Amino acid sequence: MALPFATSSSATAAPGNPLLSFSSSISPSIPALPSRCLLPRRSHSRTATVRAKIREIFMPALSSTMTEGKIVSWIKSEGDRLSKGESVVVVESDKADMDVETFYDGILAAIVVPEGEVAPVGAPIGLLAETEDEVALAKAKAQSPAQSRTAAVSASPPSPVAAAPVASPLTVPAEGSRKLVATPYAKKLAKQHKVDIGSVTGTGPFGRVTPQDVELAAGIQPKKPSPTPVAAPPSVSKGAAVTPVAEKAAAPAALPPIPGSTVVPFTTMQAAVSKNMLESLSVPTFRVGYPVIANALDALYEKVKSKGVTMTVLLAKAAAMALAQHPVVNASCKDGKSFSYNSNINIAVAVAIDGGLITPVLQDADKLDIYLLSQKWKELVSKARSKQLQPKEYNSGTFTLSNLGMFGVDRFDAILPPGQGAIMAVGASKPTVVAGADGFFTVKNKMLVNVTADHRIIYGADLAAFLQTFSKIIENSDNLTL
Repeated sequence: MALPFATSSSATAAPGNPLLSFSSSISPSIPALPSRCLLPRRSHSRTATVRAKIREIFMPALSSTMTEGKIVSWIKSEGDRLSKGESVVVVESDKADMDVETFYDGILAAIVVPEGEVAPVGAPIGLLAETEDEVALAKAKAQSPAQSRTAAVSASPPSPVAAAPVASPLTVPAEGSRKLVATPYAKKLAKQHKVDIGSVTGTGPFGRVTPQDVELAAGIQPKKPSPTPVAAPPSVSKGAAVTPVAEKAAAPAALPPIPGSTVVPFTTMQAAVSKNMLESLSVPTFRVGYPVIANALDALYEKVKSKGVTMTVLLAKAAAMALAQHPVVNASCKDGKSFSYNSNINIAVAVAIDGGLITPVLQDADKLDIYLLSQKWKELVSKARSKQLQPKEYNSGTFTLSNLGMFGVDRFDAILPPGQGAIMAVGASKPTVVAGADGFFTVKNKMLVNVTADHRIIYGADLAAFLQTFSKIIENSDNLTL
């Protein structure tokens, strides 16, 4: 599904996008006046001036967690004429690649961000001219940001400011009237530090006001690593103790590079996974394991696998049925002050793809039969491997399932995704000697299930009851086909 990009025009306002809300900055135009409204006569006749219509193509926010995007490829080239609804560029978000289409007619006059480069959300990535007459002007406009960035880098750093906030040289208003262009975070900082954002001169692309510009205007110095006295250990007296803060600051510098190693930067998806894993460390979690006899499940799988039903779908269906009886395990806590009971049971399933990990979501898994779930799962996996998942198809999960049983893994622990209450890790089903109630030994297929849960909303008894229900559903797998 292609998504429309946002633009800013120097003449008219862009119509609203019903799918995504992108910021759009428009230069002020002369308002229409009623016919009876009288204006003071001037000594000269006023002539209406029609400005050239050059629109900035912004980097769209393709998901709620996206902060920057990578240009995978430009479908159109400079000079190509575009029609409304036509795909123009392919953008890689933190989870998927998406075609971005235009809702304006015009000419792609200049490409600001070439293929393979990254731009923050809201930054200009191209310029769209209305007619061929404005193409040259748009190309000249595309060159000006590079010159302004070079000038900003070559400028001398600002002198240290006093404790009281003082006016920064960056707060000199620009000559002539101009429409303010600022990132949402810069506006938030300006409101927080009580800075008149209209008086701040931006150093970003096309004069955009960045958070750094607002911080300088508020008298806040950029954070820089300060040197510590730990660098000279011989000068430390015997009675002196090195503070933990100094040790922590000196630790990264003490790590020597490994000979022959190659540094590989994160892909956009790997960076998103890394960010989510760090966020999960702030959640107090606990883990509970449970053995499940899987003979009935394995027998059912042998019957239905010829119809396209996978073991992952059977496990997702069983988990959804158990969650319906234990809604607290399907709940989520996002602010640390309250939690929400989710009315839908959406099972997110971890899938390893080239260059990362993604969790396609089987929505309303408790309400669909295993055959329809299998069809939907096949479509989701295909879209995930081609990086064509839509945001709702990977960020709407209420419970996550991770299955490594197909690799022969008998047990493992999973990390809780941010914004969810629990994640289930399922191991392989393996023949195990089991002692029966009559004292005789038998061999049964057993799989180990470990669940990691948010201890702020789910307690040990809740999780134990959920696992007991899940085990009964697996041991009576005929219920999965109802």
